[in-house]
Amino acid sequence: MAKTKPNNKKSKKREKSVLNRVAASPSKSSSPPVSPEALLAQATATLQQGDISGSAQIAKKALGLSDVESTEALPALNLLGEIHVELGEIDAAREYFMRAAAIDDDGTTGEELGGGAEKFLWLAQLSEEGGEDSVGWFEKGAGSLRIQIQALLDRKKLDAESEVALEEKRRKLAVALCGVVEVYMTDLSWEEDAEQKCEALVTEATMVAPGFAEPWQTLANVRISQSRLEDARAALKRSLDLWKDLPPENPEVPDFPARVSLARLLMEADMDVEAIEVLERLVGEDDSSVEVWYLGGWGLYIMGEKQKNGEAKAENEDGESWRISWISSRQWLNHSLRLFQQQDYEDERLGDHAKELLSLLNAELGGEAVAGEEGDDGDEWEDDEGSDEEMAEA
Repeated sequence: MAKTKPNNKKSKKREKSVLNRVAASPSKSSSPPVSPEALLAQATATLQQGDISGSAQIAKKALGLSDVESTEALPALNLLGEIHVELGEIDAAREYFMRAAAIDDDGTTGEELGGGAEKFLWLAQLSEEGGEDSVGWFEKGAGSLRIQIQALLDRKKLDAESEVALEEKRRKLAVALCGVVEVYMTDLSWEEDAEQKCEALVTEATMVAPGFAEPWQTLANVRISQSRLEDARAALKRSLDLWKDLPPENPEVPDFPARVSLARLLMEADMDVEAIEVLERLVGEDDSSVEVWYLGGWGLYIMGEKQKNGEAKAENEDGESWRISWISSRQWLNHSLRLFQQQDYEDERLGDHAKELLSLLNAELGGEAVAGEEGDDGDEWEDDEGSDEEMAEA
């Protein structure tokens, strides 16, 4: 039988296909591998854009490319901790920060390498046990910051960048010290030397960062607990004066939760006008906070009560200032209860107190439906808006 001629056409096609695949691979392998640093920068940008889950995936890839037992892993661990805080996954966040703390146990690794105090301060806030455990983490963070601050002060001359870094570290130290004070005023208030420790800590905080509002606010809290209201008012005034005329985006302005706490302290110190001013500003920044609307209603109720009893100076001499304050109070409380229902707010005591205040107001001003008893169309709130001018006067 004659030999058949090989099918060279098919053979050549296969060879060409193989050659193409081989030729394509060098360009693919020649592209540089993605570094952990590049991935972390991408994860940070993704987080800032609001894609928290996407950011977590990228940060985990960065961690996978790092030596998880060395300082190389610190930036990824810290970022993953913060991402999981944003996700509300506190156990996972705590685990990442604990891993970072195990690598940089004393916080002496440079912040540019992912070291420093930040992880300790997070662990203090995320502590399951609270009390002594929180204090321990706060003190670790404070110790790290003191070392960093002293290292900067030991330099003969600081450039502008170092001056900014020094100020930021002083602020963080003040926050850590104030955090310990808060623990001693709550979880550890039963300890015999709790008051003495609070005095020492808050004094250091005000000395470390006198231009920062939080230490003065914490000092006011301590003074209120000691029934030293005049000293508390002086501290609150100093705290307010540091930021009250600044725009909301200014970094000197305390964050939203800190100012909510400030409003409560102002009310406790009988600084009702200042409390309402803080709360009005907060509503202007975020009008969805149940607590802020409730506090505004409560504060206006107290103000009206004092005006009616002659305990507070009335702006109007016709004797009707208390009525204006109470009309505004009713508006704030009604709106608070509406948000309470919309958000399924969990603080039942707050809701009950708001309803109690509304009942007192309605008895004095004339009947009005309490939020939750009115129709779904919200007509009552729209009608109340006609009294905005009265609210502003109050």
